[in-house]
Amino acid sequence: MPRSPGHAFYDRLNKLLSDAGFDAFVEEVCKPFYAATMGAPSLPPRRYFRMHMVGYFEGIDSERGIAWRCADSFSLRDFLRLSKPRARLSHEAHEKIFDWVLKLIAERGLVKGERIGVDGSTMEANAALRTILRRDNGETYRAMLTRMAKESGIETPSAEELARLDRKRKGKKLSNDDWRSPTDPDARIARMKNGTTHLAYKPEHAVDLDTGAIVAAPIHAADDGDVATLPATLKAAAENLADINLAPTRESPCELIADKGYHSRAGLKDLDDSVWKTRISEPKPAKGYLRWHGDEAARYAVYANRARLKSGVGRKAMRRRGELVERSFAHVLDRGGTRRA
Repeated sequence: MPRSPGHAFYDRLNKLLSDAGFDAFVEEVCKPFYAATMGAPSLPPRRYFRMHMVGYFEGIDSERGIAWRCADSFSLRDFLRLSKPRARLSHEAHEKIFDWVLKLIAERGLVKGERIGVDGSTMEANAALRTILRRDNGETYRAMLTRMAKESGIETPSAEELARLDRKRKGKKLSNDDWRSPTDPDARIARMKNGTTHLAYKPEHAVDLDTGAIVAAPIHAADDGDVATLPATLKAAAENLADINLAPTRESPCELIADKGYHSRAGLKDLDDSVWKTRISEPKPAKGYLRWHGDEAARYAVYANRARLKSGVGRKAMRRRGELVERSFAHVLDRGGTRRA
């Protein structure tokens, strides 16, 4: 069959990566994870990370789907066998590649480091909710329902009877303090964006609001609130910005734009007079007014954040946050398939 001249986008992207020395860099980073002589031929790291890009750009939501797409296209024929390298390479290796790409786009002027928007989402874990175990005695959820059915007088309950009992029982609650996943202990029971309940993680993005570039993308426990995860995300963003010589300082702070879920008195006090200048949306007080109980530092921090938020610059920044940060999740989790991958 005749070969096409290739896809112009992938040709341009491949030339950019080659000119910047992408292949040599990832080969060196991933070298400790590959044996010199043992085993079957492995997928080279340069192809593995390019396959991540294919899944992201083309909205393919599974590793097998990426492999099929690459095998079916002459332009992508060399990109095969994704799953084994992903399990073999460490998290630190992926972080190094992320940092390298961030430096590459910063050299092209695609990172400003002046306004950073932060938001979180939910991502389904690769573990089934029906396999969870009690933390105290290791009892499965089905075994618990069977025991409750027998206690209620049903000696040999069917699956339908167990489902009916589960729907009608009072005080039904799945707490992470009581339940764990045997296959993924770090996953947490959480309500997803569509209202369903799954074992999940919480990805959080720090996005440059001038360009849309993601400068940090840590993963947190799904049951951690926004206020609890914000310090770790800001730390990761500051470190990544420092690597590209755009680190925020007290003399030249970086604006932090976030929604009301990140608003707290303690958090604003910690960020006051720091390298971050907050513009965090403020929720309405429960009783219509605020009481400070002598905490003047909290009062000053809240009022200063409010003044910055209500300015014209603050309103514009909040509109950019709603556009670009939400777009990053749509691209990475939905379009890129990572919400289910």
